[in-house]
Amino acid sequence: MNFDRHRRLRQSGFMRDMVRETKLSKDDLIYPIFVVEKPDVKQEVSSMKGVYQISLNLLKEELDEVVALGIKSVIFFGIPNEKDAEGTGAYHDHGIVQEACRLSKEHYPELLVILDTCLCEYTDHGHCGLIDPKTQDVDNDSTLPLLVQTAVSQAKAGADIIAPSNMMDGFVTEIRQGLDRAGYAHIPIMSYGIKYASKFYGPFRDAAESTPSFGDRRTYQMDPANRLEALRELESDTLEGADMMIVKPALSYLDIIRDVRNNSNMPIIAYNVSGEYAMTRSAIDQGLVDEEVIAEQMISMKRAGADMIITYFAKDLAEKINKGEI
Repeated sequence: MNFDRHRRLRQSGFMRDMVRETKLSKDDLIYPIFVVEKPDVKQEVSSMKGVYQISLNLLKEELDEVVALGIKSVIFFGIPNEKDAEGTGAYHDHGIVQEACRLSKEHYPELLVILDTCLCEYTDHGHCGLIDPKTQDVDNDSTLPLLVQTAVSQAKAGADIIAPSNMMDGFVTEIRQGLDRAGYAHIPIMSYGIKYASKFYGPFRDAAESTPSFGDRRTYQMDPANRLEALRELESDTLEGADMMIVKPALSYLDIIRDVRNNSNMPIIAYNVSGEYAMTRSAIDQGLVDEEVIAEQMISMKRAGADMIITYFAKDLAEKINKGEI
């Protein structure tokens, strides 16, 4: 018989392990944490089973678990007590994510802390910048100085990585210049430069309490139908000084991750977003799929070209990796 014997390399678990092309490790995982300013709160997000809003005074317990599992990186999102039209809580030196960062560095200085650099969690209207009263749209250029202030305050608080998620034109170059002027030339920027106006974000907006009070974000986030636009965003952010690039969402955008990988040598992060998490968790809980689909999804992101993954499944995955189940 004259045909290829591909099954020769599938005969045993050890054989399959030896020839496996894509692997998942704890080093790949970034764990998102929602920190609230109110004290004594640990409240499960109704649309995200297993994900909590956690008060600053209870945060160390969460960090204890994260570090014990061997997760090396977290990203903080903040929910302040008060919001206003300018999102002043985002760039206050003692804002909620700034204080979360300081607490983390006090107890676990080696843990990499990424801070989300945006205004949407801090504005009373839920948009990612200042609103132009004439157009009722986000004013791109007047928002940029506030994003710079936010990034500098986060770096001052001890952030290892600044992650701007606002999708304003020019945000990378303005933040890069602002950080450099303030003496933080060593702080890298993890740009959310390829962020689609997706319907997969709903549960996150419950967790971060950041749903827009009017309109939507389609004038600044990308059209899900567009592929080449991602390459234009990649080119701009690369030239402006981005050090890493996030593609968000992940599962419905694996083609975009591969396009970015084929056109860039910078580290790529897939954001396994809240809607993807909630759907998978629900399907597992209903017995529709096996929980092994979590690792399969992560592998698909790595196989597409991602170097790291922001995922609410990070603790589950780390536990399974520690047990040798992945």
